[in-house]
Amino acid sequence: MFLCTKSWIEKNKGELDSWKRSAFEQFSTMMIDKENPYPCVPGIQGFVKDMLRFGFSGDPRKETSAEQLAQLLKAYGKVSRETGPYASLVVFFDSRTLDDQVDTGGYQRIFWELLNKVHEYDDQPWPDCIPESPSHNEWEFCFDQEPYFTFCATPAHTQRKSRHFPFFLLAFQPRWVFEKINASTTLGNKLKDIIRKRLVSFDETNPHPDLKWYGQEDNYEWKQYFLNDDSSSPANCPFMTLKNRLKSLRS
Repeated sequence: MFLCTKSWIEKNKGELDSWKRSAFEQFSTMMIDKENPYPCVPGIQGFVKDMLRFGFSGDPRKETSAEQLAQLLKAYGKVSRETGPYASLVVFFDSRTLDDQVDTGGYQRIFWELLNKVHEYDDQPWPDCIPESPSHNEWEFCFDQEPYFTFCATPAHTQRKSRHFPFFLLAFQPRWVFEKINASTTLGNKLKDIIRKRLVSFDETNPHPDLKWYGQEDNYEWKQYFLNDDSSSPANCPFMTLKNRLKSLRS
């Protein structure tokens, strides 16, 4: 498994399998569409300026895909700070066999099962700066001691178009990206206003109520990772570290 830049993929499309080429081309079209601009302004800037890194994996239900994603995250964590201020890792999965069988609820289960499997491949301790319990308002998914905001898009999403993509897609934004983009910065509040306006236009529905700033007392990051088409969200986080899993078994 290796990380790809936008520029490398554009020069070497012929080396990619057809589904990989299709996934990247559809992502590219979404990022550069000026008539119906995608809501995530930092994501667009990261794409245009070649700050994003890309990876490909197989069926997201398979153990091999979890192992591949763990390898990609391990490699990405070592280079992310060198890629630019709007860094993200975008991973496309070969979900072609799932398209006609799985609804958003099914994809939600696949997402959390995959994240839990990836966690099992993490050979580093959970970072001290991030709480281990998702019920804490400062929790974030971590791998190789790097905290990431995790974003999922699926073929099954129809109402929240910003969460729709023809292939199962995960994006990982390092927590350090948000050091200058948060509720306490002018840039953060400006971007929030722009993104919210674009989101309403793009999705043609109100933003999901779980979309809040990291660290707010009533915010839980895990709820934003996979947004349902409606305004609902799970009562409990399906992610568990090994330590919390053992606690749960004992209780």
